[in-house]
Amino acid sequence: MQKRGRPLAKLESTPDEKRTLQETIRRRSAGHAHVLRAKLVLWAAEGLSNTEIVRRTGLSVPTVCKWRQRFLKNRTAGLAELPRSGAPRRITDEKVQELITATLESKPEQATHWSTRTMAQRCGLSRQAVSRIWRAFGLKPHRWESFTLSTDPLFVEKTRDVVGLYMDPPGNALVLCVDEKTQVQALDRSQPVLPMRPGRLERRTHDYYRHGTLALFAALDVATGQIISATKSKHRAKEFLNFLRQIEREVSAELDLHIILDNYATHKTEVVEDWLAKRPRWKLHFTPTHSSWLNQVERFFGRITNERIRRGVFRSVADLDRAIKDYIAEHNRNPRPFRWTASADLIIGKVKTICNELL
Repeated sequence: MQKRGRPLAKLESTPDEKRTLQETIRRRSAGHAHVLRAKLVLWAAEGLSNTEIVRRTGLSVPTVCKWRQRFLKNRTAGLAELPRSGAPRRITDEKVQELITATLESKPEQATHWSTRTMAQRCGLSRQAVSRIWRAFGLKPHRWESFTLSTDPLFVEKTRDVVGLYMDPPGNALVLCVDEKTQVQALDRSQPVLPMRPGRLERRTHDYYRHGTLALFAALDVATGQIISATKSKHRAKEFLNFLRQIEREVSAELDLHIILDNYATHKTEVVEDWLAKRPRWKLHFTPTHSSWLNQVERFFGRITNERIRRGVFRSVADLDRAIKDYIAEHNRNPRPFRWTASADLIIGKVKTICNELL
């Protein structure tokens, strides 16, 4: 019996088109509708009937015919959605360029940065339009970041040395990041802290009573995250040397010690250097100047500050000392090392980029 209906136009795809369609199907970011169209065209090129394609995809016959025709007319580009209808644009490209140029190359009078309102007045747009354009171009005039460039002439060598210990630590050795957190204040609020309630944040007074300070000495084991610590009333070379003696007692004599330090004056005094000279297993590695962020123990100091010190209430230095020691004891019950992922080349490359921008 002769088939009725309009004969289907023969659909063929080139090897490049077939490869593109297969990549679309495999791409995890591709939309479900776009993947269905790619499969539809591939099956049609294999000679499958519209009826079979409808059965496999769940689409209607008119929809299958539509995408076959779109492919025959515009090839793979025809499988994309056509622009949606809507109101015409009221902000021209020239106006957008004017706004972006003004944002990047000028500042308002008597102010350090633009706001959506001041920029809207400057360009004659609504502040909502300014906000949308800034988001589209990734501009945030209200935010800023600080940076400090190291002036150390051996910045590259010291960076490679320290990062090398993180990425490839030596065998039969312990890598410790050592530093002190000075002037830790025992602060007591002038009024009791009001606890958090549903729909209400914890509240505290802005004024406080200062009961004294102490210094926290810490050594972070890079491999395990374990902390060796001591609290002192002062942070002179004498206290630092006593902390080094504590490390000497607590670490097995069979291990070499690679100590990462910053350039604080107490770390380089004659009494400390004389003590180290008699102990060849100790090897010091200094971070570049203005680069204490290379010392991983700074991350631990940030954590204990956020989690225990900043919002704590301490009625004496003894209270503060006890809180710090309890926090570290709890940390050492289940220590976790920080994961260092930035290579020395990556760090040096970022510094080079900033230097090029300053030229």
